[in-house]
Amino acid sequence: MRKAYEYSHLGGAEILRERYPLLDQEIDEVIGAVKPLEKTKISMEKAKKGRALWSPKLMNRLFEAEFRRRGWNSLKSRFVIEIEGLERIKGAFKQINYVKEKVMAEVQFGKYAFMLYDLAKFQHFFLEGKVDVCVEIVPCRALRREMSSGVSYGEMLIHNLKQLRGAFPTVPTKVMLIDVDVEKSKQKDRS
Repeated sequence: MRKAYEYSHLGGAEILRERYPLLDQEIDEVIGAVKPLEKTKISMEKAKKGRALWSPKLMNRLFEAEFRRRGWNSLKSRFVIEIEGLERIKGAFKQINYVKEKVMAEVQFGKYAFMLYDLAKFQHFFLEGKVDVCVEIVPCRALRREMSSGVSYGEMLIHNLKQLRGAFPTVPTKVMLIDVDVEKSKQKDRS
């Protein structure tokens, strides 16, 4: 994969670069190491029926392997939900997939609502004092066109962050739009 674009929300990119340069570099290395060499998902969708597409599940597995290989772990915060007049709910939790030191990262190939939920999780852990900066890794629109429908794209996330003018989330966040490394996929297509 390759970085197509970066957006710095509330100084997220700058904080990552200045305070956590090795982790910033590791995240770039993870992205570069993920190499989905062929489209493995055959679409059953009406508009794309029979087309080979990039598989979000495969890409998630590849990212998981690369982050874990570099020592990034998950973090889970468990809590009880107590709202006056409603049933007490035990066993609730929020989880971030990739954490190292005070940097959190998520890779999102899901629907747009999941990108926003990642930001809410970042906010939760930030308010708990468990994170200084977060990274959201999402597909760019060009990549999304080559995936199943329902996958969102980072340009919309960036647009919405700009519209919110820093009101949410209040955690410094670096948004990274990714795309398939065209040279690698062309090499595979030629063989």
